[in-house]
Amino acid sequence: MNAAVRLRAVDADDLRVVSALLQDAIIPITDLAFLPDDGMFVLLASRYQWEGPAPDGGPTPDEGGEGPTRIRCAVRFTGVEKVKRRGVDLTRRGQFLSLLALEPLEGALLLRLSGGADIRLEGSAIECRIEDQGEPWPASRRPDHPVA
Repeated sequence: MNAAVRLRAVDADDLRVVSALLQDAIIPITDLAFLPDDGMFVLLASRYQWEGPAPDGGPTPDEGGEGPTRIRCAVRFTGVEKVKRRGVDLTRRGQFLSLLALEPLEGALLLRLSGGADIRLEGSAIECRIEDQGEPWPASRRPDHPVA
């Protein structure tokens, strides 16, 4: 079993690491929230565990070791002044979003989602913290994307 992830990202290099860990995370639309008074955007995701070797130095989970797993992951962005979205309908309460990447921009951070949607967090000094919650569970399959 992999150790729980708990990280803080304060710059573009850190965000690349967090982006890789959150790639293919599934986010219920009901688990997104912008808290403007706190300058915070939070979400709770089902994160695919791409990282780490299996116990006893065996193959990584996605190479046929213990099998693919997911874990709940709390994600908190601070320093957020404004949130914009494209292709995300908050009234579709049963919708799930698939996070593809975090993309740092000048004065903003873009959350790239499948289907061409995105969420843009605006702020001059956005920081991100991620923390796995609970125990992992077996994933039905390894995420797969067509090559463009």
